[in-house]
Parts: sequence; structure tokens; C-alpha cells
Amino acid sequence: MTRLSAAALARLPAGVTKPAYDRKAVRTGIVHLGIGAFHRAHQAVYTEHALASGDLRWGILGASLRSPDTRDALNPQDGLYTVAVKGPGGTAMQVVGAIGSVLVAPEDPEALIRAMAHPHIRIVSLTVTEKGYCHDPATRRLKEDHPDIVHDLANPLVPRSAPGFLVAALERRFAAGLPPFTVLTCDNLPSNGKTVRNVVTRFAALRDPALGRRIEDAVAFPCTMVDRIVPATTDADRSAVAAALGTTDAWPVMTEPFSQWVIEDRFPQGRPDWAAAGAEMTDHVEPYEDMKLRLLNGSHSTLAYLGHLSGCETVADAMADEGISALVEGLMNEEVTPTLAVPPGADLAAYKRSLLERFRNPELRHRTWQIAMDGTQKLPQRLLGTARDRLKAGAPIERIALGVAAWMRYVSGTDEAGAPIDVRDPLAEELRRIAAEAGPAAERLAPALMRIESVFGTDLPADPRFTGPVTAALAALFAKGARTTVRETVARTARG
Repeated sequence: MTRLSAAALARLPAGVTKPAYDRKAVRTGIVHLGIGAFHRAHQAVYTEHALASGDLRWGILGASLRSPDTRDALNPQDGLYTVAVKGPGGTAMQVVGAIGSVLVAPEDPEALIRAMAHPHIRIVSLTVTEKGYCHDPATRRLKEDHPDIVHDLANPLVPRSAPGFLVAALERRFAAGLPPFTVLTCDNLPSNGKTVRNVVTRFAALRDPALGRRIEDAVAFPCTMVDRIVPATTDADRSAVAAALGTTDAWPVMTEPFSQWVIEDRFPQGRPDWAAAGAEMTDHVEPYEDMKLRLLNGSHSTLAYLGHLSGCETVADAMADEGISALVEGLMNEEVTPTLAVPPGADLAAYKRSLLERFRNPELRHRTWQIAMDGTQKLPQRLLGTARDRLKAGAPIERIALGVAAWMRYVSGTDEAGAPIDVRDPLAEELRRIAAEAGPAAERLAPALMRIESVFGTDLPADPRFTGPVTAALAALFAKGARTTVRETVARTARG
């Protein structure tokens, strides 16, 4: 087969949606840092709609801050790739043309800074995951001792981190008399625009206090909430896309029909008409964000750890277990929902029903191991914030505690059959050391892990209403296994 490219578009089957606009006339207006599968299945699709409507000012230049893999896949395809939307009625294929090309930052940091400083760039967006901001998830502050931050402060013209690139490009724009771009984070961080603003301005102030003040005063950091399930692409997915297109695509993305994007509407230099593609523009993102982080992401992490420990490869497999499904539904209804400030007009019951349906979608092979990655960066906003609110209200946290304990059992490094678990986490070495010293004993492992202040802060480890249920749940997981512990927890909480 030939490879997907601009020349191959005319030969695609009639049922495949493809760019109908003149891609050669598109002007790059957005640089996106972290050009992974999620961005390509989410924000790039919304931007594709704006281009298709005739506003050609918003082409995307992608940038990888680590690996050349996406560049190597997409650049030979003229930036084109396929979004395969897998729903109950079958799979819909769309070839997206919003991304013109991809840079690899470590190969040429100057090229990325120069691109971000170009006068046409009005937005720099990011999906670099929680760990990409080099911050402390518990305090939401810059980790000034992070190796990439230490490097970037000493070498500002060859940065490695997202904050380092943002500040280098903003400084260059200021020096050239250009207005700053808007910094649009699309990662799962609490009050994500405010958090990134704090991280970036602190980094800039460490370089130059005047630069920090100028960024604080002049740069917009809108908050956002993003929601779409995007599993990792497999070779089987590539084969299915090739069969449907009659041409090969080195890196298609698989996703679900559901997509949501809530955006704080603060863009001094303008933005695409994302609302025409279904984005919700608002002045207050936080209520939507809490709903998503606590209901979807909190449930996803709980599913991932308990599912993986139970031998479930995918989220759908885990949801097929009656005990895990009942536990997640109880987590949503009994422990998360009372902590939420529901946005006006939102149908919370319908949202929760839709989440359970999405989790059960067998067409999306979303691996529990993939979701389980980077737990030290995810737990604070997905489960621990809910736990704090429940404790403040004097309410029980038994299901939340089991989710946290399942993470502890997972990072102990071996599964219930004694096989090693490939724990991927920025603190993986520290987690391995703690697990090796504590051994499979909940009364040692739980308090040792709770001493990781960047995850648990100082309040939760000092509160027996938190430490007690978590340690008890961890002991049960070691003694009885995940499936039995889940069933017993479901039965006990059902009795009240």
C-alpha cells in the first residue's frame, strides 16, 4: 500500500472525511507542545473544524519535548493522520489536516523557540501530562529542584522543560516588541490555567524578576477542561485503518464518539471558533473541571489499579467485573457527588450514566496499565482532593481509600501471582526503594508511601480518618486479593 499523504487524499474511499480546504493556504497560528494521541484526537479535531469553515489562520505546528516518534510518523505524511471514532454503530474515519508539521525540541531547541516567537503565533497550547509542568502536585508550585528546571535556569537558550520553552519564547517576543501568545494548557491539573501561570511566572522570576512580573501582567493563561478517551494505538489498529483507507497511516489515533472541551474565554490575540465545533466557552471552568477530574479521572484511576491487580487488561474488562463496576458506581454516587458544585444546567445523573457507558465500550481497548502510569502526579487531583472534602464534612471515604490503597499495592512492584509490575512514574525509583524496604506489609508500606509529601501533603498522613481506612484496605489487598477485597467493600458499603 501507499502511505497516507497529501497526494493520497484523492484516492481515499468516499466514506472517509478528509480536508476539503486548501492546506497550502493555511497559516500557522498555534504551536502545540506535547503532540501526542490525545491532542490529535481532541483539540486538533476542533481546530480542523475551524479550518474547514474557511478560517485558515489557525494551522498547528506540533512539537515533541522528548521523542521523535510522532515527527517520524507524521512529517512523511504531510502532517496528515486518521482519527478512528469507535462507537456502537461502527467506526467512522476522519483524516485530519490541521497539523502542518512536527518539531522535536531536543534536536533543535532554537527552532522551537523561534517558531513560538513568530509574529503569526497567537496561541501556544500544551498536553504534556501532569508531570510535564515540573511542579509539585500537592502544592501546585514549581519544583525548583527538578532536574529540567535546574538545567533550564542555567541554560535558558537550550531549555528542556515546557516552562523553560514558554519563558524563552515569551522573552524573545517581548524583546521584539510582539504581543505575547496565550498559554492554553489542556492537561488534567486543578485550575489548570492558574496552576500553569504560577509555575511559569515563578520560573521566569527565578531567571529575572522583571520578566516574571511582565509575564504575570501580560500573558493570558485560560483554564480548560478536556474530556475524551484515547487509548494507545496498536498494530491491530494500524492494520484496521489501512484496510479501511486503502493506504497506510503510521500513527492513527483511536477514540470514542464523546468529546468535551470547556474553555475560559480569554484570548487577547484571538482564537479559532472552537465553539462551532462544540466547545463550551465560559467564564468559570472549575465546576466542570471538578466533575471531570473527580468522576471520570478518579474512577479511571480506581478502575486501573483494581483492574490491573485483578488481571483485567482493559477498562471494559474491569467494568465487566460486577464487583468493580458496583464499586465505581458507588464511588461516583456516594463519595464524589456530594463534593461537587454542579455547573448551572448540567445533568449530573446523565453525565454519570454516560461515564459508565463509556467505560464499558468494548471497542475502546484502553489498557489499565496505560491509565495506571504516573500515579504520583495524578492521585492528588483525582482522589485526594475528594478525600479532603469528605473528611472536612465528616463523611466516610471507604471507596476512595480502596482506590488509594490499590495504587499502593500496584506500586509495590509485584502482582498477585508474584509477577513484576512495570511501574511507570516520575518517582519510580523512590517507589521501588520504599517498596523494597517495607515489603508486603501494609502497616509499613502505607505510612512509608504517605511520607511522599508531593503526593499526600502533610495533612492527610497526620489524619487517622485517612490513614486508617487506607492501611486497612491495603492490608486486605495483600491478604485477600483485589477481587475479594472489592466484593467485601461493596457489600459493606451497601449496608451503610
